[in-house]
Amino acid sequence: MSQPLSSAVRLERLDASGPDFASSIARLRKKLSPDGSVVSPRGRELTLRVFGEPLTPGQVVQRICTDVREQGTEAVIRYAKQLDNPDSRADNLRVPLEQMEAAHAAASDSFLQAVRRIRKNIETFQKGILHQNVSITPEPGVVLEQRYTPLRRIGICVPGGAAAYPSTVLMTAVPAQCAGVSEIAIVAPPTPLGAYNPDMLAVCYELGIREVYAVGGAQAVASLAYGIPEIQAVDKIVGPGNLFVALAKRFVYGHVDIDSIAGPSEVVVLVDATTQPEFAASDVLAQAEHSPGASIVVGWDAEMLDRVEQSVNDQIRKLERADLTIASLNEFAALILCRDEDEACKVTNEIAPEHLQIAIENPRRLLPKITNSGATFLGPYSPVALGDYAAGPSHVLPTGGTARWASGLSSNHFLRSSSVIEYDQNALHGIADEIAILADKEGLTAHKHSVLDRV
Repeated sequence: MSQPLSSAVRLERLDASGPDFASSIARLRKKLSPDGSVVSPRGRELTLRVFGEPLTPGQVVQRICTDVREQGTEAVIRYAKQLDNPDSRADNLRVPLEQMEAAHAAASDSFLQAVRRIRKNIETFQKGILHQNVSITPEPGVVLEQRYTPLRRIGICVPGGAAAYPSTVLMTAVPAQCAGVSEIAIVAPPTPLGAYNPDMLAVCYELGIREVYAVGGAQAVASLAYGIPEIQAVDKIVGPGNLFVALAKRFVYGHVDIDSIAGPSEVVVLVDATTQPEFAASDVLAQAEHSPGASIVVGWDAEMLDRVEQSVNDQIRKLERADLTIASLNEFAALILCRDEDEACKVTNEIAPEHLQIAIENPRRLLPKITNSGATFLGPYSPVALGDYAAGPSHVLPTGGTARWASGLSSNHFLRSSSVIEYDQNALHGIADEIAILADKEGLTAHKHSVLDRV
């Protein structure tokens, strides 16, 4: 599959009906899972330099998080200096409010107007799906309720290594605000593309967020989870990041809640003879641009698969990050030929992609056959980038096949639910015998008498 960067891109070809297809899909899924296998050369170099031995990413994360929990700010600053920025200090962890104000004041009107329109789109969707309290009275004397209350304080991880991501702030903070979260802390690497990026700071200020901390990686996750004097602990950590951020979220889960353990970004594009190959190729390239990012085209028309591949090669020379995109395509892209649309839907459900682009004629007709996808985009004018930036659903989505059981981030993930049970004496009397029977079976006589004594 892999070709020299100077040659044309040749995407891996898979036959869904072939004898080796199951093992090929398993191999692809393993590549895309956050199991510690996808590490950049810089990450491997840093590990050796900082720790003096070739630790696995999981071992690196365990050491960092444990040190932060036990040593606090000292460990955070030590790792920040070694991994991100040698000028990191305890007294400059928090980005000054004046710097945020200045970034907002310097932002162009067009940028702020775009942010406001996108914010409105997100709010419209996220408020529209927000859970509401429910109260039922199944019989006289019985009131049962389900109550939803917002989390008090959350932390958001914003990447800042290869690019700046103000969209991540919008797609995570606005759903939390719609849920009623009152305190939001942003952590981003102490880099020009992270915590010091004026666009990201301008978005934070526009949204009313005043806590931004210049710390990234596993040490940022640990700071949010355990708390240090400079950063108050949170109830939940959300937002994307590299492998070390994902593994750190896994490590602290249980001490705090998290949104997901994300792997590389991914898309499946479903094509047929009517697909516009240029559009499908642009979605392939947009996902590969994440580097790593997986781009998989699934269809039952072999000629269309050829046309999509040709269009990928035609378009790739226009990209600013062409070398990274080509490397990602060589490693994570594939063209999968199926017998028919039923097999294509089966393959898609097996992959359970983060993003699914149904680029066929009358795409909505396939929705009943698709059970596993993080977000689905229908038709030629609904590119994945629409969901990444503007539509309203969050772009924080399940990856690595976890869309089989996981959901994308939404306002409802910032609510905790609790039940309320209220019986009067007559209602309790009506169920007391059944409770007594089960309590006797379990040998819990105090449970039984706590009911019988009342009736």
